[in-house]
Amino acid sequence: MPFSLSIAVVALPLLMFLVLGLLDDRLGRRAAGVLGTLSMLVVTVMAYGVSLTYFFGTGQGQIIDGVRQTVTVWNPVWLSFTDTLVVRMGVAIDPIAAMMLIVITTVSLMVHLYSLGYMSNHEGEPEKGYQRYYAFLGLFTFSMLGLVVATNLFQIFIFFEMVGVSSYLLIGFYYHLPAAVHASKKAFIVTRLADLFFLLGIMIMSFYTGTFDFDALVGTGGAAAHTALGTAHTALGTAHGATFMGLSVMGWALTFIFIGGAGKSAMYPLHIWLPDAMEGPTPVSALIHAATMVVAGVYLVAKLFPLYVIEQGAMDIIAVTGAFTAFYAAAVACVQSDIKRALAFSTISQIAFMMTSLAVSSASGELIEIHGDYGLGYMASMFHLFTHAMFKALLFLCAGAIIHAVGSNENSMMHGLHKHMPITSIAFLIGCLAIAGIPPFAGFWSKDEILVACYHKGLGWGLWMSMVAGLTAFYMFRTYLLIFFWSEHKQHGHHAPADAPWTMTLPLIILSCISIVAGFVPAHKLVTFDGEPLHTSLDWTVAGSSVAIALIGIGLAFKLYYKENDAPARMKAAATGLWTAAYKRFYMDELYQFITHKIIFQCVSKPIAWFDRKVIDGAMNLMGTVTQYCASAVRPLQAGKIQGYVMTYLIGALVLAVALIVCVLV
Repeated sequence: MPFSLSIAVVALPLLMFLVLGLLDDRLGRRAAGVLGTLSMLVVTVMAYGVSLTYFFGTGQGQIIDGVRQTVTVWNPVWLSFTDTLVVRMGVAIDPIAAMMLIVITTVSLMVHLYSLGYMSNHEGEPEKGYQRYYAFLGLFTFSMLGLVVATNLFQIFIFFEMVGVSSYLLIGFYYHLPAAVHASKKAFIVTRLADLFFLLGIMIMSFYTGTFDFDALVGTGGAAAHTALGTAHTALGTAHGATFMGLSVMGWALTFIFIGGAGKSAMYPLHIWLPDAMEGPTPVSALIHAATMVVAGVYLVAKLFPLYVIEQGAMDIIAVTGAFTAFYAAAVACVQSDIKRALAFSTISQIAFMMTSLAVSSASGELIEIHGDYGLGYMASMFHLFTHAMFKALLFLCAGAIIHAVGSNENSMMHGLHKHMPITSIAFLIGCLAIAGIPPFAGFWSKDEILVACYHKGLGWGLWMSMVAGLTAFYMFRTYLLIFFWSEHKQHGHHAPADAPWTMTLPLIILSCISIVAGFVPAHKLVTFDGEPLHTSLDWTVAGSSVAIALIGIGLAFKLYYKENDAPARMKAAATGLWTAAYKRFYMDELYQFITHKIIFQCVSKPIAWFDRKVIDGAMNLMGTVTQYCASAVRPLQAGKIQGYVMTYLIGALVLAVALIVCVLV
């Protein structure tokens, strides 16, 4: 299949956004959903063709000296700042871009199909805003696809902003609900703050290198800043040599770029927007958490990975941030009662796993050369990104089916659903087994590689992340058991819950199958070195210990939550303060409220506003008042009365005469 089809892969979702958005009600609600889903099916087929051709084809000079090359399909100049500093708007396919084409289109197709049922009422009629919803899905998909095939940093920044706008529109889809409006604004503001740092990083890097293009920055030889191939690479070496506060100039640029990615990927402390993003439709949550927005930060760091590995200071910041975020989010997820928020914090923790895996690569002893073996951590991170997308989409879509049947997000309203919703129960169990790292499910293979990379970094890193993996198994099975077992909730005045219609159930079955087999994908294809594939045989010591830890977490969850008992209540009573703090997300939202309202608004904004009103405006008003007074004072001189003019003339002549006499006498 020709690589030129990748242009159509990106363009078709944009076309659907325009068609569905402009035609609106004239197309018909159900027709809009069917058209959007069919177009996404076409996009998915083309994306698979492009990706499989890239990975398994040998044409167009794809492999040179054992290195799988980037295939640039289209790369015209869009903006020119100088003769050399230009912004291109193109399409390029490299290993992780090809992988992301599969991830994004697969999950987006499942969400499109699933939404045909989810966005309909109990009578099967599409909800109000159905066409708008599918139009926004198209825009979101286009934005993410444009991001992953970007040929330069500036193009990624542009599509970062488009992803932000798309998420704002989808999170706030139910704009008549204040909570949805608040959540959409919160997501938009937090990610915009992070993107400010991203832009600063781009400016610093482009100033030193004179380029935005990935090919120049990290292409063959491009990342070898110290060997300096060309002017841009000499500048990279210069930037690497100049240090400030322990980081080189290039280190600061990469740190700022990471902050931009941390905003999208909800790393601590920029994670606060993601749990509230659950106010949007549940299929949107699946799209955001599985395949698009939250992995954008991981993708960005991976794209610039050859630069990060030579900036150990920046990598240490990423490693510490990722490791702490993974534990923090897992601890919060252990006590959540809202099914979607539990999954949201699970996503934060799993994305942190990917970030940590990338960051430990440079010091793991695995890095041989920039364009040889990228390291086990890099491969494991990209592999986990792929597998996580599938089982997290599965979990969120299962959550949507449960909410659709029960009419509530709270697990207290969902007890005993296993016998009523067997298909959903089995699908959710598969997702839980995958994320817990139980073989042979997908998450086992990718998470095991992450743990191996962490143990290469150091024993402490490996033990820390293994502990987080144990918490993951516990909180996921806690959620599963509370929903599908425990004691059945009495559905007073409601119909008995049942499995969703086929449009919602079919995506669950497909994603369940993928979550079982995705771990057998040859992950070494995700690295650029293809002549001698990265050794990825299973480390049975790490694998055995990680499975044992996961089984301990699962066993504890069964002990506490399989059947109704008072053990959870007694545990909560014994550690009320800790439980409440975790349930309240360790008061991070309250801290932000205090910082913004008490410190920024009260201590900064109000004094500035007073200075603006009293000093700046006061000075301007005083100038106007003085001018008006002077004008009023001289106005009689131009009243049109001859007597006044003669009097003024005589007084002026008298004053001049007196002045002349004084001058002569002196």
